[in-house]
Amino acid sequence: MPRNIEIKARVADAAELHRRARALATAPEQQFVQDDSFFALSAGRGRLKLRQFGDGSAELIHYQRADDTGAKASDYVRVPQPDGDACREALTRALGFVGRVRKRRTLLMVGRTRVHLDAVEGLGDFMELEVVLRDGEPEAAGSAEAEALMQALGLAEAPRVAGAYLDLLRALSPAAGC
Repeated sequence: MPRNIEIKARVADAAELHRRARALATAPEQQFVQDDSFFALSAGRGRLKLRQFGDGSAELIHYQRADDTGAKASDYVRVPQPDGDACREALTRALGFVGRVRKRRTLLMVGRTRVHLDAVEGLGDFMELEVVLRDGEPEAAGSAEAEALMQALGLAEAPRVAGAYLDLLRALSPAAGC
């Protein structure tokens, strides 16, 4: 099962972060519009979301990770979906709809690390790092790499985020994100 080490932080100056990330990037940047629908799971079962893209494609993503502010391990499964709208309807009927997060994402690769620059509707600007771990690689190696990249991006002191964007939206208002 794929694993990565993640850090999420609020961004004060998105343009400056974009400049720094582009300077470190090892591949051309990509732009996405993402619409994430979250579904109800029992406690301890992680999160399940359907990510729909601006081009009409979609993928179902299940992941498990701790909700804390430090570098944290996440394991995940991604499954392409040919009909995102029908999949969302089926999952809503079967599991229950929890909420929705809409964002514009810029993806830059720095070596094996995905750097996401996110403009989240209703929340503002954020950055996520995902250091993709090799099979059997210790989490500590990925955590050290993520922390070093936070330094290189000038984000060592940036306010870190513990949970998902959905949690932040729901903290603003119980109906937010829906």
